[in-house]
Amino acid sequence: MKKTPPLLLGAVLLFWGWQSDLLLMGAVMAVILEGARLVPARWEFSEVDFRRTAVFCTLLSLTLAIYAFTSSEEGGTLEGLFHGPGAARNAAITTIHTATSWLRWLPIILFLFVTAQIYSTREAVPLTMFSMYWRWRVRQEKRSGRDLAVPNINVSYPYFIVCLFSSSIHPSDGTNLFFWGECILIGWALWPFRSMRFGIVIWVLALVTAMTASFWGQYGIGLLQQDVERYNMRWMMRFLHSSTDPREAYTAIGQIGALELSDSIVIRLKTQNNEMPPSYLREATYRIYESKSRVWLAGGQRNNFDPVIAQTNQLTWVLLQGKSVPFSVNIACYLNDRSTDGNPEGLLPLPSGIGELDDFDAYLLQKNPLGDVKAEGPGLVIFNALYGPGITIDSPPDTNRDIFVPTNEAPALKKVIAEMNLSGQDEQKTLNAIAGFFQRKFTYSTWQGYDKVATTNETPVTRFLLHSRSGHCEYFATATVLLLRELHIPARYAVGYYVNEASHGGYVVRERDAHAWCLVWNDKQKIWQNFDTTPSSWTEGRRMSRLQGFWDFWSWIRFQIAKFRWGQGNVRDYFLWGLIPVLVALMAQIIFSRRKKQTKPDQKKESAVFWPGLDSEFYALEQKLAQRGVPRPPNEPLSDWLARALENPALYDLREPLTELLRLHYRYRFDPRGLNDNERELMTRKARACLDALSRAENAGAKV
Repeated sequence: MKKTPPLLLGAVLLFWGWQSDLLLMGAVMAVILEGARLVPARWEFSEVDFRRTAVFCTLLSLTLAIYAFTSSEEGGTLEGLFHGPGAARNAAITTIHTATSWLRWLPIILFLFVTAQIYSTREAVPLTMFSMYWRWRVRQEKRSGRDLAVPNINVSYPYFIVCLFSSSIHPSDGTNLFFWGECILIGWALWPFRSMRFGIVIWVLALVTAMTASFWGQYGIGLLQQDVERYNMRWMMRFLHSSTDPREAYTAIGQIGALELSDSIVIRLKTQNNEMPPSYLREATYRIYESKSRVWLAGGQRNNFDPVIAQTNQLTWVLLQGKSVPFSVNIACYLNDRSTDGNPEGLLPLPSGIGELDDFDAYLLQKNPLGDVKAEGPGLVIFNALYGPGITIDSPPDTNRDIFVPTNEAPALKKVIAEMNLSGQDEQKTLNAIAGFFQRKFTYSTWQGYDKVATTNETPVTRFLLHSRSGHCEYFATATVLLLRELHIPARYAVGYYVNEASHGGYVVRERDAHAWCLVWNDKQKIWQNFDTTPSSWTEGRRMSRLQGFWDFWSWIRFQIAKFRWGQGNVRDYFLWGLIPVLVALMAQIIFSRRKKQTKPDQKKESAVFWPGLDSEFYALEQKLAQRGVPRPPNEPLSDWLARALENPALYDLREPLTELLRLHYRYRFDPRGLNDNERELMTRKARACLDALSRAENAGAKV
């Protein structure tokens, strides 16, 4: 790979520093790299030296990542990442800050490695530093006793690309300065690779055309992004995941065919002291039934959600002041919707009689008069729901909405009421009679076919009550609510989940456990109570796939990943501690790593095979001159050392052969093509002649 053109690395570092608000650092780095063209000093770096430099860069990378992670002000303090309210959100913000900071600092992280290459005698890096294939080939050739010339690669162009990429990580200033600056640098970098078949004018026109097309392309992408953002995020989330809408519930009443049920786990529960879990987890409640569209509506403007204020510890949310809550259940569920701010949100599945939520790090909590509780927080929430019998967070009945019956449903309801002979009975007997009526004369079924007896003017609820008498929970819940209302008993339509499956010390709720039931107003106790008339057979006889165990295990893995992602587990607590042994190991490798001592002849042979040129006779000359008072420091290039040694007048006659010998030595040592047999023999003869001349001078008493 070619070297970058003069001053290109310096220019891109200045550009990076300008865009990253690190202009001074970028200028210093640019001077150091471009200064290599003015500084003649070079150092001999072996592959081991480059590996140590790479290890140091890795250590620096981890250090900067930890620094960015622990010093982020946007995500709060370090303590706030793992404990207290908003820990998941703080961790998410801090993670994004860490990633962007690390990518912005990549030129700093890789700077030492690139500097080592530029100031090395070879001005390139062995390909074995990057290629496992070449390392494997070197090992194979070494075992066979053969010499393999390892090619080198210049990393200046990859470093240029890294700098250009890092400079793009910055907030938009609303101008096109970055784009045009990037175009100038890319054109500068491509200049050495231009085709010689075409003139400069054609090449420039082609480059300008490509840049213009890219400008309008990125402009179009920006417009497309704005158009996409105009769409409601809730629609997207509803497409990807099922979520409950607090304003309306589209039922499957009247649909022909089988009701599709999924076995996916959506909620996990744990109780204290092996207590029984709550049977019903309610998500939403509705009051108005539109018979034509078979939709239940909540009524009210946006459902009248009011904020719930957290307690001083920011983890406790009291939904009903003064309520006795003797029972507790730990609930883990997902928030599948999105707020206007882009945060996950959704309705919480809560037991009846809920009074308090504990250990809940929600960003925002709201409730409405229908008893719905909406949370905004991490995508996975785990909390303790404290509940008990008695009053609920639902508002008292509305004399208009909670007894409203569509006029086209009233005739069928009156016939059923007459069939049950409910006139003159008290409320409790009425409820018992309705429950017994549905249990004895109706069946549960997820399949709906055509009813030959029914007429086209009948509604699906009418056909259910008078003819088919078979349906799923939405039929039973809707019919029950309307029957009670026809009897002037306030009732509401509730949706949520039914808990009935134990699993590994807790309970799981699947999508097929989604349920609808009735809430009836107890006028004596002034509370809303669950009233479910769906036959109990709906939970019996369910067949599971033979692979259900595998899918449940996969669901558990996803759950654990979600816990880590959203900060709901203890894994993050050990994250920084887990990095400590890694950093110690890397530091130990840098400090204590040494080349193996060549104590045996066969070791010298292997080293010579692995590193071409180590058997050069020039090293014997270096040792001879060092014995006579001209030692070479470790960091002094051979060329500078030889020039200093030849300043001695006694070596005047050896200047030309020693200079020629050094040239052959460099070729033998670093040129991938090496020396041919004649050149190698010439090098040996010249070295012996120089050694003999030095020995004669020593015997004659000459001082070097």
